[in-house]
Amino acid sequence: MPPSSPPSSASAPASHHLRLWWRRRGRAGAAGATFAVALLAAALLLTLSYYASAPLASDSSAAGGRSPALVGLTLVRRAQEKGALCLDGSVPGYHLRRGFGSGSESWLIHLEGGGWCRNLKSCASRQRSILGSSRYMERQVEFTGILSNDKSQNPDFYNWNKVKIRYCDGASFSGNVKDELQNGTRFFFRGQRIWEAVMNELVFKGLRNAKQAFLTGCSAGGLATYIHCDAFHALLPKDSRVKCLADGGFFLDVEDISGKRTMQSFYSDVVRLQHLGEQFSHCNSNLEPGQCFFPREVVKHIVTPVFILNPAYDAWQVQHALAPEASDPQHSWLDCRLDIAKCSSEQLEILQGFRKELHDAISEVKQKRDWGFYINSCFVHCQSLNSLTWHSPTSPRVNNKSIAEAVGDWFFDRREVKEIDCEYPCNPTCHNLVFTRPFKI
Repeated sequence: MPPSSPPSSASAPASHHLRLWWRRRGRAGAAGATFAVALLAAALLLTLSYYASAPLASDSSAAGGRSPALVGLTLVRRAQEKGALCLDGSVPGYHLRRGFGSGSESWLIHLEGGGWCRNLKSCASRQRSILGSSRYMERQVEFTGILSNDKSQNPDFYNWNKVKIRYCDGASFSGNVKDELQNGTRFFFRGQRIWEAVMNELVFKGLRNAKQAFLTGCSAGGLATYIHCDAFHALLPKDSRVKCLADGGFFLDVEDISGKRTMQSFYSDVVRLQHLGEQFSHCNSNLEPGQCFFPREVVKHIVTPVFILNPAYDAWQVQHALAPEASDPQHSWLDCRLDIAKCSSEQLEILQGFRKELHDAISEVKQKRDWGFYINSCFVHCQSLNSLTWHSPTSPRVNNKSIAEAVGDWFFDRREVKEIDCEYPCNPTCHNLVFTRPFKI
């Protein structure tokens, strides 16, 4: 379905809370959302609402009243003949803003996020949304945070060539299924082809001459960044500086509160549906299908330097991987899922265990000298696209460094950046999301 207008939102500077209002959009007689449909809905809301409401008001004020740049949508040329199509068969697209001055030969590419679809029903829902069809995509989007052209908000990358690649394949830009018909209905699982088609187009628009290049992505786009990081590097001149940044994309293979591996089951369905086992060389018989899709496995094979930006208490993962509604029939986790400040001591203990799982999962990365990470103890999801959390006078800090400062220091080799925050609630600079009651579809 077409996305609704972004829910209203208000900030509370005194407590550093951002409110994300989740509108309830019920169907008559619907008892509740399935995990797959809830996943799509949450992806839409986190993509649209979090980036488009209260924080953007702060973006404008932080820039001295200037509005963020609006950048037009470009549809990929000859996408049809390349078979590089969105889920519904429409042409994929991207937004390109040219760099200037000292940044004219530097490129920052951002892969949009927005969850995944695990079966034909949920993929059909995405076909009627911005996450599965360019027919529903905005013709202009705001470039904020790491995409901003305002030096005060984005000190290291403000004047670079910047590209936002729209996400419309449902599997982190990684599927490549030749057959179009699935149970009599046309679906295009062609994320890999979309990636290749957009990259080829950007290469001819100047990426091939880049002296510096940075592949970034948020959420499902963060996972795509891990998947495509080395392939991106291979497109660039050998003497150029090339690195990758995955924001909120380190999804964990953990047991949920009922003892089930909800995310592994979900990922297994995605992998089977879009034949991803054929795409990933690291998939083998020793792994469950879904395990191939988790960053912990993907990063083992990456050669290019990567920066991991993740909150220790990722709001999306808490709500959909650790404490999904289906695993909480008594609704004992409802308040905690919506507001970390309302978690009981027992629930906080489980959340601290979740934080430890993340630390354990990136243990190999800690030994990689040219990799970096910034793990703050906030209840949030994706922090690089929002100027309030990316770089502002009130942005989250670890060791007195904003996320933008830490990422810039790492990218330009000004210092080693391997920041791990203390346990919640130790960091008063966090912008912790506060939700209203989850909506149903």
